[in-house]
Order: sequence, then C-alpha cells, then structure tokens
Amino acid sequence: MATVTLRSLRKSYGTTQVLQHVDLEIGDGEYLVLVGPSGCGKSTLLRCIAGLEEISGGELHIGDRRVDQLAPRDRNVAMVFQSYALYPHMTVRQNMGFALRVKKRPAAEIDAAVMEAARMLELEPLLDRYPGQMSGGQRQRVAMGRAIVRRPDVFLFDEPLSNLDAALRHHMRVELKRLHRRLKTTIVHVTHDQVEALTLADRILVLNGGVVQQIGSPRELFDTPANIFVAQFIGSPSMNLFPATGAGGEVTLEGVEGALELQGEGRFTLGVRPTDFVLGEGPLVGEVDVVESLGAEALLHILLGPYTVVVQAPEPVGVVSGDRVQLGVGVVHRFDIQEGNRL
Repeated sequence: MATVTLRSLRKSYGTTQVLQHVDLEIGDGEYLVLVGPSGCGKSTLLRCIAGLEEISGGELHIGDRRVDQLAPRDRNVAMVFQSYALYPHMTVRQNMGFALRVKKRPAAEIDAAVMEAARMLELEPLLDRYPGQMSGGQRQRVAMGRAIVRRPDVFLFDEPLSNLDAALRHHMRVELKRLHRRLKTTIVHVTHDQVEALTLADRILVLNGGVVQQIGSPRELFDTPANIFVAQFIGSPSMNLFPATGAGGEVTLEGVEGALELQGEGRFTLGVRPTDFVLGEGPLVGEVDVVESLGAEALLHILLGPYTVVVQAPEPVGVVSGDRVQLGVGVVHRFDIQEGNRL
C-alpha cells in the first residue's frame, strides 16, 4: 500500500494543455475516482501515474519514492483497462500468473498467488478455461485477478466496467467494493458513470478541461458543489438551474410567476436538485409535460415559464401529462451569476 502525491503535475501535447497544475494527495488505501466529460484529461492523468504518458512538468510520488522519471515496470502499479486485454491462447490460470512468470518467480509462489486471487474473485471453477469461453464479467474479473497477483502498491482502473451490461455493472461494483475492503490497497479509478463514482469512491475528483474543479467525498460533492459545473455533473438527473433575483426574503425566477421565500440578495443562479422540489404545494405553477415511471419513483418533466424542470417524486405521483401542478422547493444552491462559483 502507498500514498500517491501529485505536485503541480502538468501534461501538454505541443501547445495543447491537457492537465494544468494538478495538486493531489491520495491517501494510503484510499479509493479515489476521477470523473469528468470526455476529453477532460482523466484517463491521461491515470496514464501519467502509470508511466504510460510522460509528464510535462511537476512531480509524481508513490509512497516515499519520486517516480515520474521511472519506467512503468519500476513503479509497482497495476492497471486494468476498459478492454480486458487477456491472451486468448492462455487459460485463466496462465493469464493471471503471466506477470509473475515473466519475473521468473518460483512456480509454487505463482500457483499460490493465482489461487489466492481466484478465491477472492470466485474464479476457481474457471481456472482452466480460455477467455473466449467466458462472459464479459468473468473476463473482467480475470483482468483484475491478473493485477492482484502482482501485489502492487496502487491499482489503476481505466473505465473497467463500461463494456458490461447494466446488471453486470451493478454486480461488478459490489465486487469492487468487497475487493477494496479485503485488499486495503490504494485505487485510482476513471469512469464516466456517476453511479459508479458515487457508490465506489472514498473521494471523487472532478476534472474539466484539465483543471481540477473539486475534490471531496461523494456526499460533499452532491450537497455542496463548488461551482455550476460540479453541480450539474454530479447527480442524475442533473441539477435544475435558474437565473434568479433576491430581495427582502423573496427570490423570483426570471420569466416565472410567483416568488419563493428564500434568502439571497441581487442576481444569482439558483440551483434545485430534482429531489428537492416539493410537488403539490408552493408558489410556482407549471404544466406536466412528460412522466417517466421508474417503478418506485418517477421523473416529471414540468414546463415552468420558459424552463423545463425535472422533478423526482415517489410513485404513485398521481399526475399525467397536461396536469397543472404547484411546486415548492426545499434545499437550494446559489451560484455567482458571472463566474458560476458557489455563494
């Protein structure tokens, strides 16, 4: 196990800056998830830690060693990719033990390490199968097992679940939680899946345009987003945003009749999560446009003045398209109208 420390880490391709002065301390045994839109630099950051990309500036430390000048093989990290990257002509047993065989470890040590990882990942019945004889979820577990047998200081996961269907993704999320609890090894995990990030992470780092927007626990990012970008990126459906004006304990939304009893002076952006609307009471009146029934809850798309807002409510909601409904608000968020930072 080891800490990972990034000090003003930068990465450029020619004049294009991909990562800008990333300062980060990942704790020993921490599960950190990197999220952000496509092209934000999250996979590049992971590859810089692995040594697959050379950094353009700054420092990278794993444990008490500075490693940014070391080759990937000397950093003692293990990477699991989106594609399983298994050798098709090797059995599960051979795939998992390959890295140790390359290092010419004793056969007994290799067998013990493979069996330990196989027990952990419930792969024992599959050890003599080939990758083509297994499902996607089983192959991904083999890829993880291959990383485990190396006993690295840090695991690096690059969207390892994105090729799986919804049911398998849920199953593998649970497996990853159990795996982290057993191994207690530092993990850095890149994903575009919010549910994956919120359920797995001890902390989440949000990137946009190569710049760190916020680092914190899933709860912190959901409850107190640092800016509008984080507010809309974390949480699904995303936060509803309105230009608003406050005065004398009342807030009005631009283009919407009715005033909310809220504190706030001057112009700002008001944010309301879908779960924080109060359906059926309040000073705002809108028309139900679409109802998405999800079983235990529903998403209502409501026309409110010039906006279409999303309201999440428990079933049965008792409304259909075309109904007029009242809306109030519970928890709200205020952001600077110019810069988008939290007020």
